[in-house]
Amino acid sequence: MTDDAAAGITPLGNDVFQIDTKMAGYHGITAGYLIRSDRPCLVETGTAPSAPVVRDALTALGIGPRDLSTVVVTHIHLDHAGGVGDIARMFPAARVVVHTKGARHLADPSRLMASARMVWGDDLDWLFGTLAPTPAERIESVEDTGVVDLGGGRRLDSHYSPGHAKHHVGLLDSVSGDLYVGDAAGMYLPETGDLRAATPPPDFDADTALNSVSLFGALRPQRLLFSHYGPVAEVQETLERSAEEIKVWVDETRKAHREGMDLDHAVALVHERTKERYAGLQPGGDEYAGEKLMRLANTEANVTGIMHWLERDGS
Repeated sequence: MTDDAAAGITPLGNDVFQIDTKMAGYHGITAGYLIRSDRPCLVETGTAPSAPVVRDALTALGIGPRDLSTVVVTHIHLDHAGGVGDIARMFPAARVVVHTKGARHLADPSRLMASARMVWGDDLDWLFGTLAPTPAERIESVEDTGVVDLGGGRRLDSHYSPGHAKHHVGLLDSVSGDLYVGDAAGMYLPETGDLRAATPPPDFDADTALNSVSLFGALRPQRLLFSHYGPVAEVQETLERSAEEIKVWVDETRKAHREGMDLDHAVALVHERTKERYAGLQPGGDEYAGEKLMRLANTEANVTGIMHWLERDGS
C-alpha cells in the first residue's frame, strides 16, 4: 500500500474500509466505503475528479479492475455519485445500484448536469466535475426495499429514505450492522462533533425527511456511516439530533417565510439564529471544519430547500 493511498484509508472493522475521496482537495469531507466481502462493494464514489483517488485506494486494498462487484450510491447528488461513470469504466465488472428515481440520470446525466450548472455556475467544474454516463445495461435499480448480494451470505439491505432527495436510500449491512445514511441524517464533522441539517432544493420535504430518520432508528443499526463524514457509534442519540436539526431549520425558515422575507434576508436571519449550534462556526473555532460544514450544507441551500417545501406545502 502506497503512503498516499494509505493516508486516505481507515479500517472500520468487519472488512469495511473508509476512503477519503478528497473532494475538491478537501480532506475529510466526503467518504466512500469499501466492503471487502466475497463480492466487493463500493458505497459512494465521490465526485468525478475523485474517481482516480478512489481507484488508487481500491487498488491499495487489493481490489483490481476486474474485482469490484458492485457500486452502490445512496443518491445521485454529484458529491456522492459524480464519479459513478468513471468508476464504472475503471472497474468494468461492477454493476451499479441506485434507486429507480435516479437510474435514468446515471445513464444520461445531461439533465442532471444542466441543473447543477444552473446552481453552481463555474464552481461546478472544480467542486464536482462532470458525471460521465454509465451504460444502462450495467445499472440495477431498487425501489422501496432491495438487496445487494455481497457474497458469503452477507448483504446490503436498501431502504428508501427520501426527504433530502427523492432518489435517496439507506443501506444496512447484515454482518456489521452499519447503516450507510447518505445525507438523510445530515452532515457530521468528526473534528467538532457538529451535525448540521441538509435540506437542499428541489426535493426537500420536512415530514418525509423526519420519517426517514425515524425509519433509520427502527432498523436498529449498530453504527451510522456518514458520507459526510465517517462512523458514529451513538446511533439513537445521533438520530435524535438529526431530527432536531431538521425541526430547528424548518422552524426558523418558517418564521422568515411568514414575515414575507425575500431569500437573501431569510438566509441572513436563519444563519444568525442557527450558527451558535455549530462549533466550527464559532470565533476561534476550527476554521477548516467550519469551511467544510458550509461547503456541504450552506445556509442558502438549506433555506432555499425549505422555502420551496413551504411554498409547495402551503405552510
